[in-house]
Formats: sequence, C-alpha cells, structure tokens
Amino acid sequence: MHIHILGICGTFMGGLALIARELGHTVSGSDQNVYPPMSTQLAEQGIVLMQGYCAQNLQAKPDLVVIGNAMSRGNAEVEAVLNLGLKYTSGPQWLSECVLQSKWVLAVAGTHGKTTTSSMLAWILDYQGFNPGFLIGGIPMNFGLSARCGESDFFVIEADEYDAAFFDKRSKFVHYRPRTAIINNLEFDHADIFDDLQAIKRQFHHFVRTIPGEGLLIAPQADVNVQDTLAMGCWTPVQTTGIESSADWQAELMKQDGSQFTVMFERQQQGLLNWSLTGMHNVYNALAAIAAARHIGILPEQAIAALAKFKNVKRRMEVIARVKGVTVYDDFAHHPTAIQMTLEGLRRQVGEEKIIVVLEPRSNTMRMGVHQETLARSLALADKAIIYQPDNLAWDLSTLSQYADNIQFCASIEAIMRQLQCEVAEGVHFLLMSNGSFGGIYQRLRVEL
Repeated sequence: MHIHILGICGTFMGGLALIARELGHTVSGSDQNVYPPMSTQLAEQGIVLMQGYCAQNLQAKPDLVVIGNAMSRGNAEVEAVLNLGLKYTSGPQWLSECVLQSKWVLAVAGTHGKTTTSSMLAWILDYQGFNPGFLIGGIPMNFGLSARCGESDFFVIEADEYDAAFFDKRSKFVHYRPRTAIINNLEFDHADIFDDLQAIKRQFHHFVRTIPGEGLLIAPQADVNVQDTLAMGCWTPVQTTGIESSADWQAELMKQDGSQFTVMFERQQQGLLNWSLTGMHNVYNALAAIAAARHIGILPEQAIAALAKFKNVKRRMEVIARVKGVTVYDDFAHHPTAIQMTLEGLRRQVGEEKIIVVLEPRSNTMRMGVHQETLARSLALADKAIIYQPDNLAWDLSTLSQYADNIQFCASIEAIMRQLQCEVAEGVHFLLMSNGSFGGIYQRLRVEL
C-alpha cells in the first residue's frame, strides 16, 4: 500500500511514517517545515519528502492519505485530497486501527514530560528484553529513532491531548485505549484549541474513560488538576507518585538536584537511582515509568538499573557544544512551567555559575500571548534571559519587563548572536529553548563560538 502523509515532519507524523515503512508500506509525505532531526531521520529510512503542499504531490494517487492535525481546509493539498476523492484518515485513527488493536498499550499523557517519560518507559522495557514498539514525540538517544513496531505485545505511546485532525476534533489520546496509563500533570495549554483549563480536564476525563477496570492509572498525588479530573469519574485502580510524601510511589532525595534518589513503593525501599538527569520533574517522570513497568511484570530494581543507563531525549537539555568554557544546551521548551522546572534543575546542578537563557516563544499558546506573567517569572533563575521577538509575533514582548528585570529582547538572530558573543567566558551556560528550528541558531552558535 502507498501511504502519503501530510505534515510528515511533525514529531508524531514522522514517527507514524517510520512505523508504516516498517510494516512494509511505501511511504511518502509533504511538509513546509522540513528540518532536522526529523527530516534526517526520515531520509535515512528512504522516505520521500516533498517540500510544500500542492496537488502535484498526489499525482501518484496514494492508496491512503494520513492528514496531520496541523492541516486545515484551504490547504492546497488537503483540498486536492477531497476533490480527488482519495481515501484519508487521521494519524491517531490509523495507528489505532493498524497497529494498536492487538497490543498492550502503555500511554503517557500530561502537559509536561510526556516525551521523556515515554522514552524512559520504552527503554526500561527494551533493557529487560521486551523489545517494545513505541511512538514518541522526540528521538530517545538510547534508540536513535522516534518510533518502531517492535516485536512484542507491548507498545509505548506518547499520548497527546491535541486534536486529531481538522475533521476529528477529539484529543489524539482517546484513540489509543491503553491498559497502562500515566498522567504526569495537567495545566492550561494549547490555547489555540482549548478555551480554558476546564475544557482540557474534560478531554483528560474522556481519556480516563478508555482505561479498563483491570488496567492501571499512575498520577501525581499533589497535582490538584489531575485529582479534579479523576474526581469526574475513574473506574481504574490508581497509584500515586510523590517526592518525600505519602504517595504510593515516593522518591527520597539523596542529592537535591534529583540526580540521586531512593525509590520507595508502599513504604518499602526498591533501590537507589543514580543517573545523569536532574530536576524534580525528571524524578516524577522516573517514578511514573518505574510504576508502569511494574504493571507488566518488571521489578522496580530492574527498572532502576535500566534508568541508570538512560541517555535522555534529543533536545531535552541536550549538550550540543562545549567551547571556550561555555556549555550550550538545546531544550524543547513550550510552556512556562517546563521552562521553570528545567531552569531549577540546571541551577541546582551548576550552582552560582552564570546561566543565559535564549528563548523563542514558538508554541501556539506562547505566540498568542497566554501566560505572559508566568512566562516572565519562569525565567527568574536565569542571570539573563534573551527572548526572540520576530515580526509576526502576536504581542509585544516588552510587557514582560513589568514582571522581571533580567529579560532582554532581540528582533533578529544576528542581534542574539552579538549578545551571546559578549557573554563568552569560562563556566557560562547558554540554554537555548525552542520547540522549533530557531532560525538555525544552534548551528551558527557552534560555528561562531
């Protein structure tokens, strides 16, 4: 079968392409934002990429068109699909029908940490020889690719609350029907499709409705929004996570940066995790992954051994350069809470050394100007925060100055580069935060340093 994917360079759709290829299908796709690492990953797998959207991309008359959720009516290629009467579906629907039907699905949902926790869980299963399938919204460095079919009955998936397609406005995760589910946390996000926090809670409630009574749901004890959602109705056993709390799964910190902690389950010590990651968010991620792995029969001590060898995900606090005493990190920032948690982890790790944040407010929510005050305050632990304001941003970043005095604004990549050149010194940390290509600043910074 020839499957053509619209929006193929998105993290989810790119992973879908890899799975379809592995199943033996001929796969092609189109996108208007083709950049590494996804474009490189697809090309290496022999998948044909077409730049831009147009009717000519469909000349081969594919048997099925999988339409990404970034596509809308008026897009030239979408209109051609409809006019030609081609068979089409959404990515989550195709995955549900063609891959997940016969699998024990382990799904990771939440506003933050889905990619990292999914990667941890897939790695634990793989380390123990389960050879799971997975589809993750990033590239786990333990695997080097974002998706695969696997050779077992288990499939780990990052379960996103974003809508499935222009013709299916349900959240993606309602298609997956997991037996083991994690909800990491819940906050207001995706302001382009959700009116308020209550609307997001309602979608998470729909997700909870799909988990069987003989399954397992893992959730943080202290997250009020998650607990409110479960109070709407939950028919599945719940295990809670927490740090030095009364939760079912607890972490007792040995190091305050989260790089070493004891894992406890029902007040019984399960082992000591000493690993390369930092931050309380990653402690929570690890607890959830260990709990989920136990549900399919992996002992906590075995999961802990796996996480000690976990290499994280590309673009999650990934060190991309160490030059002239400066350490440069690439982090996939998309929400003020994620920014704050990442900065807290780095600050605990580097102490008083200088941290310069360079932020591109690229997510739909940040581009709309939502969370202005919380965005400013999330940068408090940085010595300096340089925020990129392109011409097409919907709001004036200067309003952030009323909430913080460590923020500067730049209207071009060149201006940012000039600022960073002045900050080069031994022991300085450049933290680049964006969920896009950021105008190629990563490559330029490596070269110019």
